[in-house]
Amino acid sequence: MKTKPEKTEIPAEALDVTRQKRKTVVSVLAFVLTAVLLVALFFAAINIGSLKVGFGELLRGLFSEPNDTVDTIRDLRFPRIFISMLAGAAIAVSGVLFQAVLKNPLADPGVIGISGGASFFAVAVTAFLPELFFFMPIIACIGGCLAFALVYSLSWKGGLSPLRIILVGVAVSAMFTGLSSALNSMNGGNMQGVASIVNGNITMKTWDDVYTLLPYAALGLILSVFFCGTCNLLSLEDKTARSVGVNVNRSRIIISIIAAILASISTAVVGVISFLGLIVPHIGRILVGSDHKKLVPYSMLLGAFVFLLADTLGRTIAAPYEVSASIIMNVIGGPFFILLLRRSKRYAK
Repeated sequence: MKTKPEKTEIPAEALDVTRQKRKTVVSVLAFVLTAVLLVALFFAAINIGSLKVGFGELLRGLFSEPNDTVDTIRDLRFPRIFISMLAGAAIAVSGVLFQAVLKNPLADPGVIGISGGASFFAVAVTAFLPELFFFMPIIACIGGCLAFALVYSLSWKGGLSPLRIILVGVAVSAMFTGLSSALNSMNGGNMQGVASIVNGNITMKTWDDVYTLLPYAALGLILSVFFCGTCNLLSLEDKTARSVGVNVNRSRIIISIIAAILASISTAVVGVISFLGLIVPHIGRILVGSDHKKLVPYSMLLGAFVFLLADTLGRTIAAPYEVSASIIMNVIGGPFFILLLRRSKRYAK
C-alpha cells in the first residue's frame, strides 16, 4: 500500500526572505520604470506643439551647433517642463511628510489648507507689494506654515482626530482660496502674476521662475531624505517612538516645517495643486512599500512624472487651448480621494 508523501513545510524565515526579495525586485523595477517613463515624457513634452526637434538635433543645438528652433524651445518649453517636475516632486514629498507626521493617509497640502495659505500670501504680495516680489517665496512659506498652525490648533480637541484635521483643513483651504480669488477680482483679473497663482497656470513661466523654485525645492527635498528614518519612527505609537529616543513633538514640528516649505514654494510658482500629494504617496506605497527611505525618493520621481503628465495632457486635450494642470489634477484626484475615503476603515464609522 502506497503512502502519500508528506508535505514539507517551508520555514517561516525562508518565506520572509523570499517575500523580501520579491519586494526588493518590485521596488527596483518601479524606480527604473518610472525613471524611464519620466525621461520619455520629458522628450515628448519638448516636441508637443508647433515646433518639433529630433533628439540628435536637440543635443547639438544645446551643446554645440546654434539652432533657432532649439533656442526657442529652450526658452519657451524647458522652463515649464522643469517647473512641472520640480513642483511635482516637492508637492508629492510634502504629502508623504504630512501623512507621516499626522498619521493620516488622507493628508495632502492642498486639501488641509497649506497650499491655500501660501497662495493667499503670494497673491497679496504680487498684487499690493510688488517691490517685495524677490521675497515672495519666503512670504509664501510663512503663509503655508501659518495655515498649518491654524489647522493644527483648530483641530485640537483633547487630541487630534484625522477626520477633524481633514474637515478643518478643507474649511481653511476654502477660506484662503476665496480670499485669493477676491484679490484677483479686485485687480480686474488681469494681473498675470496673480491670475497664474490663483488659476494654477504655468503657461508663461520663464527661467527666472525656475531659479526661484530650484533652491528652495532642492533644499526641502534633501532635508526630507535626511528625515526618512524619523518618519518611519513617527508611524509607530508615540510611546514606542519615545522609548527609542525620538523627541516626537520636536520631530513633528521640524518635518511639518519642511513639508510646508515644499508645498508653499511650489504654490508660489505654480498655484494650488490639490490631490497630487495624496495620490502619489499611495501609489508609491503600493509599489515600493511604506519604508520612507524608499518612499520619499520614489515619490520625487513619481510626483515629477504625474505633474508633468498632467501639464502635458492639459496642453494637448483641448489644443490650441490649454487646460491648467491644477484642473487636470482636480478631475483625477477628486474621485481618487472619495475612493480612499470609502475604503479606509478608519473613517467608516
